[in-house]
Amino acid sequence: MATVTEVAVRSIEPEDRVRWAELYRAYREFYRLTPDDAVIERVWGWILDPANEVACLVASVDGRVVGLAHYRRFARPSSGTVGLFLDDLFADAEARGQGVGRALLAELSRLSAREGNSVVRWITAADNTTARRLYDGAATATSWVTYDLGPGSL
Repeated sequence: MATVTEVAVRSIEPEDRVRWAELYRAYREFYRLTPDDAVIERVWGWILDPANEVACLVASVDGRVVGLAHYRRFARPSSGTVGLFLDDLFADAEARGQGVGRALLAELSRLSAREGNSVVRWITAADNTTARRLYDGAATATSWVTYDLGPGSL
């Protein structure tokens, strides 16, 4: 008989700092971002600052933090509503396939419903096929195309 993994999701706590940093470094490495401890420290500061919009959930298995989700609220002028934007979702490589990502998405969905938000939205890389299998089973892909305009580039 297969063992069912219990994934617990909660808001991050200051005591999670070391493990969160390990996971966030791995997330940044996955997306081939330049290693930068200043970014790690800045984002950690944002998460702990109640005045900052960035929040974080962590997922744990057997008491060990194995996943993270950075999110923030965003105004939606087109509908006059507020949504949750999922910036980063990551599970430790050893914990993948155990429902960590799904548990984090489910908690974001519950949080969004409790707050009366209109949507939980995120973007991912087109070639992130592993994550997209989860996303395609949990949400609806949109037809919107994302653009980045560099500051001062026009």
